Amino acid sequence: MERGGAGVEPVYPVFFPVGLLIGAVAAAWAWGLGRILPAWPVSVLTGIALVGASRGLHLDGLSDTADGFLSSRPRERILEIMRDSHVGAMGVVAIVCAVCLKVATLASLPDAVRWRAVLLMPVAGRCALVVSLAALPYARAAGGLGALFYRGRSRLDAVWAVLFSGLAGWVVAGLAGLVVFAISVVFTLLFAVYTYRKIGGATGDTLGAACELAEIVPALALCAWPE
Repeated sequence: MERGGAGVEPVYPVFFPVGLLIGAVAAAWAWGLGRILPAWPVSVLTGIALVGASRGLHLDGLSDTADGFLSSRPRERILEIMRDSHVGAMGVVAIVCAVCLKVATLASLPDAVRWRAVLLMPVAGRCALVVSLAALPYARAAGGLGALFYRGRSRLDAVWAVLFSGLAGWVVAGLAGLVVFAISVVFTLLFAVYTYRKIGGATGDTLGAACELAEIVPALALCAWPE
């Protein structure tokens, strides 16, 4: 995920609630497919749509983060591994696990709940990006793609992102939606603590990883929610 970045304008985190727009389109896609296809094909095609929405950028960050964090190397070596364009075994495993978990949880949900989970997943992911930016310093001395986001970061953006996401959860799924986002925020903060202990801050890759992992939370939590 961290490739260059020269000449690119800063991307301000306050705009990350655009995840709601992505979620709305993906939810409409899932709902429409659900009228003509069984749960598993719908879930696979929806998973592909969610990956396509970010052109795989966040999955790339998850892959690089897994390669670095699971290498059992010191901090500087972890950062070098994460910047390497080659994908290692741990990165492949992380991508496969994340995609399979998203598809399996979506396929396990009833049609009436699936589209709600799909709508909330990108919102949770973008909320995780903003919260991670607010919670962690930038880990690299030299610039990278993540530095672009840090130029415009504001901790107030994280407050707005959490409030916006909670409201979206309430409107879409009531109490279950609120609980989903509470779990998502707690998970994001725990991942931030883990990231800080590994490399002392965030990078573009760990931001992408936080987004991908947080996207799993709504579908997983709604699977566990009592009917």
